Amino acid sequence: MPEQRDYFEEVYEVVRLIPKGRVTTYGTIAHYLSLRAGARMVGWAMNGCHNRPDVPAHRVVNRIGVLSGKHFFGGPTIMQQLLEDEGVKVENDRVVDFKNLLWDPAVELAL
Repeated sequence: MPEQRDYFEEVYEVVRLIPKGRVTTYGTIAHYLSLRAGARMVGWAMNGCHNRPDVPAHRVVNRIGVLSGKHFFGGPTIMQQLLEDEGVKVENDRVVDFKNLLWDPAVELAL
């Protein structure tokens, strides 16, 4: 019988590597981990980890830089505040300068 993967833990391992002041996307993580359910699987993992301070879930946004998971942080502005505390500017629930702040594990971890 093949070994079962713990997808959520694999996602959390990648999220822990996102540097402060940078963001990544659900899809970027899914692509890096070759997750069959894709970005949705990463979203489920992020929804389940907000009581885990060792997983900086606030650094994961949607494919255009929108704070789509903000309602899981216990208040409407907490995700934005956590990002701003790291120097990430957010306007209208969207990361400013998203393309330059995007951290892609497939690129960054291959260096």
